[in-house]
Amino acid sequence: MRLKVHCQNRIGILRDILNLLVEYGINVARGEVGGEHGNAIYLHCPNLINLQFQALRPKFEAIPGVFGVKRVGLMPSERRHMELNALLGALEFPVLSIDMAGSIVAANRAAAQLLGVRVDEVPGMPLSRYAEDFDLPQLVRDNKSRINGLRVKVCGDIFLADIAPLQSAHDDSEALAGAVLTLHRADRIGERIYHVRKQELRGFDSIFQSSRVMAAVVREARRMAPLDAPLLIEGETGTGKELLARACHLASPRGQSPLMALNCAGLPESMAETELFGYGPGAFEGARAEGKLGLLELTAGGTLFLDGVGEMSTRLQAKLLRFLQDGCFRRVGSDEEVYLDVRVICATQVDLSELCARGEFRQDLYHRLNVLSLHIPPLRECMDGLDPLVEHFLDQASRQIGCPLPRLAPLAKDKLARYHWPGNVRQLENVLFQAVSLCDGGWVKPEHIRLPDYGVRQPLGDFSLEGDLQQIVARFERAVLEQLHAQHPSSRLLGKRLGVSHTTIANKLREHGLGKADPAVSR
Repeated sequence: MRLKVHCQNRIGILRDILNLLVEYGINVARGEVGGEHGNAIYLHCPNLINLQFQALRPKFEAIPGVFGVKRVGLMPSERRHMELNALLGALEFPVLSIDMAGSIVAANRAAAQLLGVRVDEVPGMPLSRYAEDFDLPQLVRDNKSRINGLRVKVCGDIFLADIAPLQSAHDDSEALAGAVLTLHRADRIGERIYHVRKQELRGFDSIFQSSRVMAAVVREARRMAPLDAPLLIEGETGTGKELLARACHLASPRGQSPLMALNCAGLPESMAETELFGYGPGAFEGARAEGKLGLLELTAGGTLFLDGVGEMSTRLQAKLLRFLQDGCFRRVGSDEEVYLDVRVICATQVDLSELCARGEFRQDLYHRLNVLSLHIPPLRECMDGLDPLVEHFLDQASRQIGCPLPRLAPLAKDKLARYHWPGNVRQLENVLFQAVSLCDGGWVKPEHIRLPDYGVRQPLGDFSLEGDLQQIVARFERAVLEQLHAQHPSSRLLGKRLGVSHTTIANKLREHGLGKADPAVSR
C-alpha cells in the first residue's frame, strides 16, 4: 500500500511517523518527500493491509503537524518513471542515453529494435559495438554543447544524430554525465521536412476549405471549439475527423495542454481499457509491477480524442459514461478513484443513433457525447473545391519527393472528377502522391492515377444537388447514361432502350465523357 501524508515541513515529523509504523510492525520499503513546499511524505508499505490502515489513520492524524493521510496509487517517482516511459515509447525514432564511459544507460523501444535487443537488455551495452568510428564521450567533452544533424553510421545504416549533453551547472568537463542521442534516418529526412512544413499551418488553417460545404463545417467548428463540452464528429473514413478534432483542441482554452488520441476500432476490450484507463500495480499476470498510466491521466487538463467510438465495448461505454458524468474513474485492478479534468472529443464513421436503436450503443452515453456535433461531408459532396485541393496536394507531394511541380493533364483531371472517392480526402492525397512519384516529363497523366474499383457506388444512388436545375438535370442524365451504358454498350442498343436515336445517344455520351467512340455514329 502507498500512503500520502499531508503534513507540516518541520524537523522530526518523519521520525514521528516512522516510529508509529515501527510500533505496529509495519515495514517501509521506500519513502519520498513531495508536494509544492515539501509538505507531503509518501510511504510505500508493502505489508500494510486496509484494516490496519483504517485503524492507524486516527493515530497518524494525532501526530502534531499531520493534517491528513490517504492511500494513493503511485509514488511520485513511479509516476514520473511511467510518464517518461510512455513519452519515450510514443517516439518513432531511436533515443538513447549514453554515459561518459560510452555505455548505453537507457533506450526507448525504437532504439532497442534498431539494436536488435529487448529494452531491458540495453543498459550496459557499449555504443561502440553498434556505431562505427563514433566516439560520443570524446565528442561531448570537446563540444560541451548541443550538436544537431551529425552524420553517423549505426548498425550499418546512415543516421543524422542530435546530441544533447547531460551537464550540471558547472562548466568543467568532470560535471558531464553523458548525453542523450536521438537518431533520424538520413533517407527519411525529406519526409521529416515535409511533416514540419505540414505543421507550420496549425489548427483550422491546416484544413483546406475550397468547398463551400467544408467551409461551412469549419465555421461551425470555430464556434464550438472554445466550448468546454463533449464534441461528436461524424464522417466517413478519410474525411479528416482527427484533423478537425486537433483544430478544435488548439482553438480551445486547453490548446497548450496535451491532446491524446485512441482508435477504439479493432482493439480488444482488455487492451482498450488498459490503454484508456491504465492499471494499478500487479493488476494482472504480466503487468508491470509499478502499474501503467492510461491516456486519460496523461491527458490531464487537455483533450482526449476517441476515434471509432461506435465500436467501443459495452463495458468501456459504461466506464466512459461514468467519467463524463462524475469526472472520475478507476484504473484496472485498482479501487482508487482518480479525478481528472479532461475534455472528450469523439469521432465515428457510423450513425450512433442507429446503433442505439439496435441496442448496440448506450443511449445515455450517446446523449452525453452529442452535446456538440459536427458532420464532415464526404469528398464526393465537395467536388466544387476539387481543383484547388488537387493543386495543393500536388504541391505538397512534389516538395516531399523533391521534384519540380508537375502539371495535371486534362484527361487526368477528368478522371479525378469522375471517381467516387470511397477513401475521401486521405485517398486523394495518397493517389496524387503516387502519381507525382510515377510521372515523368512534368505531366501527371491518366495512367499515373491509379484508382481501385472497390466501393463503387450506384450512379443513381447519391449525387449532389448543388447548382441550378439545369446542372442537377445534367448530373442526373449523366448518371442514367452511366448505369445503362454498361448494360447496353452501343449507342444503337442504348438508344433503343431509351426510345431515342443512336445519334442522340452518341452525342450525349460524348458530352458527358462516357464510353468510347461508337462506330455506329460514323455509319
